[in-house]
Amino acid sequence: MQYVATAPEGEELSLAERAYRVVRDRLVMLEIRPGAPINEDQLAQSLGVGRTPVREALKRLQYERLITTYPRRGTFATDVHITDLAHISEVRQELEPLAAAQAARRATATDRATLTALRQRLESVDAGRHDSAALMRLDLQVHRAIYAATHNPYLEDTLVRHDNLATRIWCLFVDRLSDMAGHVEEHGPLIEAIVAGDPDKAAQLARSHVEGFERAIRDAI
Repeated sequence: MQYVATAPEGEELSLAERAYRVVRDRLVMLEIRPGAPINEDQLAQSLGVGRTPVREALKRLQYERLITTYPRRGTFATDVHITDLAHISEVRQELEPLAAAQAARRATATDRATLTALRQRLESVDAGRHDSAALMRLDLQVHRAIYAATHNPYLEDTLVRHDNLATRIWCLFVDRLSDMAGHVEEHGPLIEAIVAGDPDKAAQLARSHVEGFERAIRDAI
């Protein structure tokens, strides 16, 4: 899958930012497999950039626990451990409802238009003929749009990082999940609550969504 790093209107991404977003999503979607070596030269060539932007991107990805570097061994994609699920869920169960509520309070007209467009895409999901990777990318887009609508960069940054880690776990067990499309479609009512400006309902739906995710993964183990 070829990722194209895009920027909001009026924002031009640096080469390092472009490299970061593309490599990040390759790691999140397990297109770069857990434990796989990370080669700066190969990444730079595949992205069409120099080594410096790639090196800057990798520093961020290490901080976000998506890659790890070992002395005298090199850099590798981090392993995915199911034992991390409880820790990640512990954070998300507190912060996802907060983000949903704040998005309902603070979303601009542009935010609401973005979320409405994503809601329409959710409505077109065919549960019987869905592509797992496409659904997960849509799930990521919805979450990131909600976080952006909080207009709290600290909250957004924290939740993007934890959602990325949760998605890696999801990708690891995707073949065992019985109702993946249903999980993604749960975002529909959540988006409606945010667009309608209902923070209490949005928070409730967000918490239920995170709890349902953890249950689905544990049932699949």
